[in-house]
This record gives sequence, C-alpha cells and structure tokens, in this order.
Amino acid sequence: MSVRSILNEKGCRVITAKPDTTIRDVASLMKDNRIGAVVITDDEDRIAGIFTERDLVACVARTSEHDLRAPVTSVMWPNVHCCTHDTSITTLMDMMSRLRARHLPVERNGRLAGIVSIGDVVRHHIKAIECEAEFIRSYIAG
Repeated sequence: MSVRSILNEKGCRVITAKPDTTIRDVASLMKDNRIGAVVITDDEDRIAGIFTERDLVACVARTSEHDLRAPVTSVMWPNVHCCTHDTSITTLMDMMSRLRARHLPVERNGRLAGIVSIGDVVRHHIKAIECEAEFIRSYIAG
C-alpha cells in the first residue's frame, strides 16, 4: 500500500496560500477549513513552505515581537519534508514519526500533488487491519 491509496480515497485537494499571505489570513484558512496545516506555494504550484498549528502557536506566543499582519514566510517552515504517490505506508509512518510531522505534502515532478495527515494514515491503517481480520474470519469460516 502506498500514499496513492490514501489520496485515491480522500482526494488530492490541498488548501494553499501564497508566500505574501498574512499570518492572520493563513490562520483564518486553517480555522475555516478545519485543518492543521496550509502549504505555501509559488505561482507554479511548487512548494515554498508549510505553516502548521505549531507555527501558529509559536507565533502567537511571541506576539509582542511578531505582527499577525506579517507575511507567512516570516514564520513558516521553509524546509518541507515531502513524500510521493509511491511512498509506502510503512515508510510514511516512519517519516512522520521520525520527523515529528503531522502533515506531509505529496510532491510529483516538483509540484504539489496532495497532502497526507497523521489522521489519514491512522484511518487507512485501521481500515487495512479490519480488512485483514475479515479475510482471516472468512478463511477460517469457509
């Protein structure tokens, strides 16, 4: 199983923002869409960074130093770890655990092609375990 199977189920829609979008506007995108991360992309859909709940909390904690009207580039994570459609679920879980990342953009040919969250991975993993258990029950019964 690979990232492709997760995206086939959930879709490839990703909420993005441009680098000059304000921190406040990106936070509003997160709230309005009930998501924990926004991928920052350039005009050609190349990944420029990612802004997560953790980045927002860090920004708010130092509000006296940071103005929420500043561009998201001033606080986003520019070195984004990505996966591909062909990344295995096992590798994906390892990456997320090792990197302490809750969201990994999916990249194809240098461009954004989707995003997977830890919740997506857990749902997919549980569904795979349930299917395996059902197969074993059917095999034993039949």
